[in-house]
Amino acid sequence: MNDKENASQKKENAPIGDIKSMPASGQSEDRLERLRESARELPYQPGVYIMHNSDGKIIYIGKSKSLHNRVCSYFFSSHHNTKTARMVSQVWYFEYILTDTEIEALALENRLIKLHTPRYNIRLKDCKSYPYIKVDLGLSYPTVTVTRSRIGDRAKYFGPYSGTDAAYTILRTVQTVFGIPSCKRSFPRDIGKERPCLYAQMGRCIAPCSGKVSEEEYGEVIRDVLAFLRGSFSEVRRSLTERMNKASENLFFETAAIYRDRINALSKLWQRQKVVGAPGTEYDVFGMYEDEANAAVSVFYVRDGSITDRDSFNFGAGALLDSGDIAAALCDLYSRREYIPANILLDFKLETNDVELLEAYLGERAGRRVHVRMPERGEQKQLCTLATENSREYLRRVSAENAKNTDTLVALAELLALEVVPERIEAFDISNMGNDNITAGMIACVGGRFEKKLYRSYTIRSTGGRQDDYASMREAVHRRYQHPEDGMPDLILVDGGEGHVSVVRAQLEADGIDIPVFGMVKDSFHKTRAITDGEREISIARSREVYNLIFRIQEEVHRFTVSRMSGSKRRTLRHSSLEAIPGIGPAKAKVLMTHFGTLSALSYAEEDSIASVPGITRRDAAAVREYFDEKNSGSASRTHADGKRKKQ
Repeated sequence: MNDKENASQKKENAPIGDIKSMPASGQSEDRLERLRESARELPYQPGVYIMHNSDGKIIYIGKSKSLHNRVCSYFFSSHHNTKTARMVSQVWYFEYILTDTEIEALALENRLIKLHTPRYNIRLKDCKSYPYIKVDLGLSYPTVTVTRSRIGDRAKYFGPYSGTDAAYTILRTVQTVFGIPSCKRSFPRDIGKERPCLYAQMGRCIAPCSGKVSEEEYGEVIRDVLAFLRGSFSEVRRSLTERMNKASENLFFETAAIYRDRINALSKLWQRQKVVGAPGTEYDVFGMYEDEANAAVSVFYVRDGSITDRDSFNFGAGALLDSGDIAAALCDLYSRREYIPANILLDFKLETNDVELLEAYLGERAGRRVHVRMPERGEQKQLCTLATENSREYLRRVSAENAKNTDTLVALAELLALEVVPERIEAFDISNMGNDNITAGMIACVGGRFEKKLYRSYTIRSTGGRQDDYASMREAVHRRYQHPEDGMPDLILVDGGEGHVSVVRAQLEADGIDIPVFGMVKDSFHKTRAITDGEREISIARSREVYNLIFRIQEEVHRFTVSRMSGSKRRTLRHSSLEAIPGIGPAKAKVLMTHFGTLSALSYAEEDSIASVPGITRRDAAAVREYFDEKNSGSASRTHADGKRKKQ
C-alpha cells in the first residue's frame, strides 16, 4: 500500500473525536459568536464538517472544497431558507476532517452519513431491504437467484429492484429465455445423478444435469444473462440469433428452434416495456417534487431504450435539499449498486462543481465515463418531466396514507382513552421451541408504519430454560426500557391477555416508567379479537381501521419473534454440527456460515472454495469436505435402501 492509500485509510478509520472541534460548553446567548470564531479558524482546504446539537448528537454532515468558506456561510449569512435556518439554529458545535481532494471528501461524507444518519441529511432509502438478482460467478456452473443481502464474494449483483415481484419476474424471465436451471441441484456435483426434469424435456432448461452441457457452453449462456440483466436487450438478441443460425447451418434444427423460441420470448418482453429511446439507449432519469411538508424523488431505469423498472423515495420533511446534499445522496445511492448507466438525467438543477464532482465519482466507480445532464428540451426533457410527475403522485399517495394513519391513531387513542395520540407503538411477543431458544421479540410502529431498524429481540435468560411467558415478558420489557436512548413509545402492546398486561405494568412501575400497556387478545382461531386493559376487554370491531392496525401489529410481532427464535435455533444446530468436525471450533464455524450463508451451500462447496475462506486452513477444508462427503454418501445409501424397501 502506498503513502496516499495509507493516508486515505487513516482518514476513513479515524474517529471523529480526534479531529479539531469547538468545545460544547458555553451559554446559548454566545453560541453564534462562538461558532463564528471557530469558523474563521477553518482552513481553505477540502474536507468534511460535522454539526452537533446541544446534546452532542450529529444533526448534519457536509463536505466542501473549502471548509472555511462553506462553514462560515452558515453562521455569517442571514439569507437561509427555512430548513437551513432551522438546522443552523440547532448547531452547538462542529468538527471537521481534512481530505486531500474534494472527491475524497465526498466519499468520506457518504460513509459518515451512512454511519450516523443525521436528521438533516437526505438519503435515498437504504437498499438493504431491497431485492437483488445474484449471479454467483464463484461456481463452476453459476446460479441465478434472488437475494436481499450482498456479501463480498465473486458474485455479480443487479438491482436493487423496486420489490420482490419485480425481482422474481426478472428471475423467471431469465429462466425462461436462457434455460437457466430453477432447481436446487449443484453442478458439476449432481451431473448424471438423476434424470433431467420435465423442464428439460419441454426445452425450458438447458439441463446441465444431463452432462451434455460443458462449462464453456454454460458460461456463454451466463454471459448472455449478465448482458440481459444490464439491460442490453440488443446485445442478447444478437448473440442468440448468431447461435440459432450456427445451429441451423449445422443441421441442429431442434437446437435452432429452442434459440428461436428464446428470441421470441425476449422480443415480447422488450415490446411490453415502455419505449422511450432508440435501441442501446440507457438512462437513469430522476425527477423531484417538493411541497411544504415533504419531498420525494422518482427514478426511471431506461435500458436499451425501454423503461425496465422504476422507484420512488421519500426524503423526509426536514432534509436539506441544496445542490451538494442532492449530489451526495446520488453518490450514496450508486455506491450500493452494481451497475451505473452511462447517462444520468436530472429534472432539477445542480451547481456545475457538484455535477463535475458527481461525474468524477461515478466514473471512477463505473470504470468509464458517466454523463450527468439536466436537459431543457426535447425527448429527454419530456422523460424528466414524467419522472417529476411520478414524484408528485408518489408524494400525494404518501400524504394521503399519512393522513389516514393519523386518523387511525386518533381513533385508537379515543378508544383506549389515552392522553396522547400514540405516534410510536411498541409490541412484544414470546416464542419458544420446547425449553430451548426462548425468545422475546419487540417491534415498533411509528406513524402507522413498521420501522424495522427499531426492532429488537432478546434471548431469555432469567427462566433457566423453563417455559414461563410472564417471566419472559418481564425480562424483555425490563431489558428494552433500560435503553431510553433508543426512544420511548407512547403505547405498549403485548401479545396476551390480562395476566401479561399485569406483569408488564408491574415491571414498568418497578423501573419507574409510566407508559400505557394493553394486551392484544386472540380468539380460538388465533385471530385478533379485542384489546384488554388488564381488567376488561375493549372491542375493536367498531372501527375497521383500528382493527386492521391492531391485527397488523399482532401478526408482525408474532412473525418477527418466531423468525428470530427459529433463526437462533438454526444457528445453534448449524454451528454445533460443524463443531463436530475435527479442527472446527465455534469461531471457525461462524466464519464458514457467514461466508457460505447456508449449511447446504457449504456441504456442496469444493475443497478449494472452502480453503479460500479467511481463517480456514487447507487441513480444515479437507476435514469439512470429508465430513460432508461421508454424510451425503450415507444419506444417498439410506435413500436407496428406502426406495428398495418400498419396491419390495
